[in-house]
Amino acid sequence: MWKMAAWGGAALIAAPFALILSQWPLADPRAGPGAGLDFTRAAARPDALPPAPWRAPDGATLWLRHYRPAGEDLPLVVMLHGSGWHGLQFDALARRVAAAGLAEVLVPDLRGHGPMSERRGDLDYIGQLEDDLAALIRAHARPGQRVILLGHSSGGGLALRMAGGRHGGLIDGAVLLAPYLGHDAPTARPGSGGWARPLVRRIIGLLLLDRLGLTALHGLTVVQFRFPGSVLDGPLGDSATRGYSYRMNVSYAPRPGLADVPALPPFLLVAGAEDEAFRAEAYRPTLEALTGRGRYLLVPGVGHLGIVDAEPTYRALAGWLQDMARRAAGAGCPPARAGQERREERRC
Repeated sequence: MWKMAAWGGAALIAAPFALILSQWPLADPRAGPGAGLDFTRAAARPDALPPAPWRAPDGATLWLRHYRPAGEDLPLVVMLHGSGWHGLQFDALARRVAAAGLAEVLVPDLRGHGPMSERRGDLDYIGQLEDDLAALIRAHARPGQRVILLGHSSGGGLALRMAGGRHGGLIDGAVLLAPYLGHDAPTARPGSGGWARPLVRRIIGLLLLDRLGLTALHGLTVVQFRFPGSVLDGPLGDSATRGYSYRMNVSYAPRPGLADVPALPPFLLVAGAEDEAFRAEAYRPTLEALTGRGRYLLVPGVGHLGIVDAEPTYRALAGWLQDMARRAAGAGCPPARAGQERREERRC
């Protein structure tokens, strides 16, 4: 009997390793000609504001663009870039929002991303992106300043994760641009429309090891991104993050089963009707079944990356920020105290 138990225990350990070893990253998973996402505008920012360093809670040097408006008593908008790229994606939108006096804007290169990242595509533990964002908000938000997370694609997924996690009380609103809701969501397309190459067997093996309390292999690559050659061979090619470790992939995504959605504060969701990565028509029915706090806009003729700089996106964002300011002023919302009570105290 004990021999059978021993064999069963060995098989339980061996199966996850067999899955992990059965799948390996490609040396160069770039998209073929005419395939993948269109990075034409996202990669063309010759006069972009350069990033400045800031110190994360663990002492690491991370990078940030700070767009300061002329007005006062404005919200703080923190913009979260999509997978594989960095804060340069938002330069045009951030400049425009700040110049119009709509908000103060912070655009971080998230840990593990950007041209000056020390460990591209990896971090120390699951949840570190949320801890970094919480530290960034606490360091820059003035007393009483409303905080809005704006995220595109996986950045939208991270905004969802932040809302549903232990730091969710730090944010007062969210703007989701074609957000990633999870591989199991009705909005999902296989491989995000060809953008991502997930190593599914490896992910399953690591999930099984997680259940056994074994986390030593969390640094293994589990997803790769199919950047077009025009980006990889261009002047910004070295700044692309071409794959994620298991712990980065989990940290950057919302929790499975849309579990974070009910925790969302008031939000705006904008997506392009021609989105190549996600099923844009499914956003509204999917989220409205779980929360009534959203406002939705589907923009005709616009794809996944183009939604960031589309004119209807800016107009919707401007109107939503102005409505948020009017509601806050009309309700006489009190200033927030530091800490986890922030959103509960201000939703008045």
